[in-house]
Amino acid sequence: MEKKIIKEEKEQNKKPLNETIIYLIISSLVFIISILLTIIFKQRQTINKYQIPESSKPNQEKAPPAKKSEIKFCSSGGCAAKLGPKILERVLSKLEKSPKDPNLLVGYESSDDASVYKLTNDLAVVHTLDFFPPMIEDPYTFGKIAATNALSDIYAMGATPITALNIVCFPINWDMNILGKIMEGGNQKVIEAGASISGGHSINDDSVKYGLSVTGIVNPNKIMKNYGAKVGDKLILTKPLGVGITTTAYKNKIIKEGDYDMMIKSMTTLNKYAMEILLKYNCHALTDVTGFGLLVHTSEMVREDVSCNIYTNKIPLLNKNLKYYVEKKMITGASPRNEDKVINSVEYKLNKDNEWYKYLLLDPQTSGGLLCSMDPKDADKAIKDLSKLELKSNIIGEITNKREKSIYVLQ
Repeated sequence: MEKKIIKEEKEQNKKPLNETIIYLIISSLVFIISILLTIIFKQRQTINKYQIPESSKPNQEKAPPAKKSEIKFCSSGGCAAKLGPKILERVLSKLEKSPKDPNLLVGYESSDDASVYKLTNDLAVVHTLDFFPPMIEDPYTFGKIAATNALSDIYAMGATPITALNIVCFPINWDMNILGKIMEGGNQKVIEAGASISGGHSINDDSVKYGLSVTGIVNPNKIMKNYGAKVGDKLILTKPLGVGITTTAYKNKIIKEGDYDMMIKSMTTLNKYAMEILLKYNCHALTDVTGFGLLVHTSEMVREDVSCNIYTNKIPLLNKNLKYYVEKKMITGASPRNEDKVINSVEYKLNKDNEWYKYLLLDPQTSGGLLCSMDPKDADKAIKDLSKLELKSNIIGEITNKREKSIYVLQ
């Protein structure tokens, strides 16, 4: 009898102990699950802050199936992220002038594409840099676009790139394989250009930005500047317009089939090949059409001594849907800033059906084409050579005697 009582007491003593163990296990599991949920929530917050809020996207036509995304574009990626030309002009005008250096052949005063410094009678170095946030989600392709765009300023000076430095802003808590793909894409375009990556600089940032600082070389007597156009010259554009409008349509998921591929093709095509053709002929002025749009870059070319006509029916178009995109208000934030710069310099002579061209001519071009003011005797031959390249080129206007306005946009 005593043994039975002792056994029952032992079993009763075990009950609280077993309940305590079970309670501890359940508490530990709840604690671990709460930590995991907190981590997942924070990661989603980190990712979501780079996305465009759904409330800001227009509820329009359904886009083609999206490709797998690895980075999130910002609302003004590519060259659309630039500060407006009028803002920059105001800021730069306040800076104290550097001591005059006779070997600095091109500085920021002329708003040219790069600076040029003379080393010898036969050799000058060309310096430029360009970087921006992504406008597409694929990191490798974004790297290619950013590098192609940065290299373009060297070609706009008639120079040859030799080295490049990476410029990187990247969130430290993101997957570094994404950064590796961005830099791999950039490196591929630098190699295609015949140059070498020689270093770079990176910082931890809350959003992705990438680009290059590029050094090139040129004969001081053969520098191409963004001014010097002569009356009678033909204006040649070596890439179609519409990149900014089309990337906005892509972000807002109304892009039409085929337009994405053409957009990428344009932004990843080096201006090296067009430059090599143009420099075979008598080119009086050269620039590239990028974030300030065709009209601002043209206004820098004509200056005070000449004017020009631009014909909308001669402008090569990136795709056949640009008018539709404009009607759907697929306009970048950079376009109004560009218009502000040239509002008193341009006269439009367009009918109602062609008014959308105003937005196209102000559209920021990421890695846009070259704009050349060429001797009229050479223009047709140059276009024939340029037609062998993959992207469409055309004569879009001509230089005239100085008139009331700098630029006249005609049908």
